[in-house]
Amino acid sequence: MKPDIIKALLNEAIGREVLMKGANIDDIRRYSRNRKLPLETMVRFILTMGGGNLTNELIAAGIDATPPAFVQQRRRIKPVLFQKIFQDFNKTEELFADYKGRRILGVDGTTVSLPYHKDGETFIPIDTHPRGGYNAYHVTPIYDLLGGTYIDAVCQVQAAQDEQGGLISMLYKPCMREHKSVVVGDRGFEGYSLVAHCQNAGVDFLIRVRPLMKAVRALEMKELDTDVSFTLTTSQSRAHRELGYILMQTTNNSGHKNRARWDFAHINPFPMSFRVVRFKLPTGEFETLITSLPRTFTTEDIERMYHLRWNIEQSFRNLKYRQGLIAIHSIRDDFAQQQIWAALTMHNFCQRIIREIEPEQNPANKYKRRINAGVAMQLCKEYFRDPYADSDALVREIMKHTEAERPGRQSERRMTTKTCTSFQYRVPS
Repeated sequence: MKPDIIKALLNEAIGREVLMKGANIDDIRRYSRNRKLPLETMVRFILTMGGGNLTNELIAAGIDATPPAFVQQRRRIKPVLFQKIFQDFNKTEELFADYKGRRILGVDGTTVSLPYHKDGETFIPIDTHPRGGYNAYHVTPIYDLLGGTYIDAVCQVQAAQDEQGGLISMLYKPCMREHKSVVVGDRGFEGYSLVAHCQNAGVDFLIRVRPLMKAVRALEMKELDTDVSFTLTTSQSRAHRELGYILMQTTNNSGHKNRARWDFAHINPFPMSFRVVRFKLPTGEFETLITSLPRTFTTEDIERMYHLRWNIEQSFRNLKYRQGLIAIHSIRDDFAQQQIWAALTMHNFCQRIIREIEPEQNPANKYKRRINAGVAMQLCKEYFRDPYADSDALVREIMKHTEAERPGRQSERRMTTKTCTSFQYRVPS
């Protein structure tokens, strides 16, 4: 699909939601007259904002308005408008690639740090923190690992994050039923309740689990590919214990809910089965995966599909540093939500253009060349911002910026705390 078609599809999605002013803004009278900052101009600007300071961002976009005027108009826009644009634009996407007839979907969560605001709902009080706490949202998206686009997402307050609950709510949405899909998740998504929901929704799963998970702990620690069947129960009756049922304690002795999630207490006992695949890593350690995929998917297929999960981690880097989520432009929580949905939308817009471009390859080169995603995304944002931009010129410019693809290259993963860039230290856009 050519860039001009993709651009037209996003423009149509924006146009539909802009027409629904009554549902998407707080005070329709504020957008009923001709203004310097009409609703459509506001939406387009928020979609293409980078990480610079707000004044420079407005100048770069060619908008003759002051930051206070922009903020005054922005506060009347509901975050749901950008969520609807994201969803409408996604409906126009065709399946880019599959793996043996399955769309491979990665799921994971990422923290979006916000500017310090003690009175916001996102504030997390911490006694040992220098400022008494911090603000953050937690975003749990479903990501097409082969197509490079976000299918859906759930945005939660960091203090009340529930990645499994977010995924479960997305499993039953229409976007998950358009193609046969398999959800690939890390150990944070280990749980019998999630497995049951996947089976109930008709979505395959591939989840990394701990070797101590009750259903697999009896298996010998070696490479294997086997099926396990067991029964879950919420009853502590003697009969169920003798039958070897796995107890799901939905409450503790005090009557409070346990951390372990179980949403099928009304079905008791609950039979369950899945496939267990275990393979050895180069380090000598073993990786244990559970899946509902049939035997037509070999152990090598399972290992390759799980390895693709790293693509969602790389997409978070693009989302934060290429789309500007590392530099939220307000202390207001609703503004942060606007920017999160806008970044997801623009990531998909850029990725749908970039993945269609195949760089020229020189047989004399040692490594295969690939598009430089960082430069390409910036060019795509500028292309969307300019209504008269030429799509062929965009493709030619993107193809100028490539980088070597070095398979198997690894670097040490340094886990450090990432904070929102302070307003005082924003670089010019």
